[in-house]
Amino acid sequence: MFGIEFSEAGLLNFFAPFAYEPSKVYIFVCCFMLAASFGLPIPEELTLISVGLVANMAQHPDLYPPPYPGAPGVETVTLCFVSFFAVFCSDLVVYLIGKIFGGRIIKTKFFQKRFAGSGFDKINSWFQRFGGWACGIFRFTPGLRFPGHLSCGLLGIPVWKFCAIDGLAALISVPTQVYFVATYGRVVLTYLKEIKIYLLVAAGVALLVWLGRKIYLKNVARRAI
Repeated sequence: MFGIEFSEAGLLNFFAPFAYEPSKVYIFVCCFMLAASFGLPIPEELTLISVGLVANMAQHPDLYPPPYPGAPGVETVTLCFVSFFAVFCSDLVVYLIGKIFGGRIIKTKFFQKRFAGSGFDKINSWFQRFGGWACGIFRFTPGLRFPGHLSCGLLGIPVWKFCAIDGLAALISVPTQVYFVATYGRVVLTYLKEIKIYLLVAAGVALLVWLGRKIYLKNVARRAI
């Protein structure tokens, strides 16, 4: 795709020339996020890091001179909004495709070859265990994001619930990541990895607490019968 190497260095080299052409960066972010949501091998996280670094470049014209004085650069807050909506709307498109055409898609050879088997079994087990909250889990699971969001529509998760859960997950992870990278540059990348570990641990603990409470309430209800 465009002859791009989808590594951190490759994506940064692609976006860097557009540090002072913000509209192109915003358009490419939307295109890349849509492609990533459909399971194409475009790493979402590396894309967000790369555009964040490009926004950081635009904040330092002394180090990265603009093509002409006063040239508009990639603006951090705008980039955060664009990145969030690009990610959220891409997830929603996949969900709606699953809701409308999911029954036909899962029967195709492409889907059966690419996603059927252990991956789809994991998706089903997450739905059985977490219900609608699985929408948020898929947001953080790149390999299962496309079939997971497709399944959310196929299995009848209400639109409002998908938007609320997936939107919250995207709101927590996407604009914050872009903002910190754009503001602090490469220095923050190590800390971001540590923060993500803590967030995953916190999310895991929250899920365990929620499951424990659910099991407890079921046991109480059974005893009351």
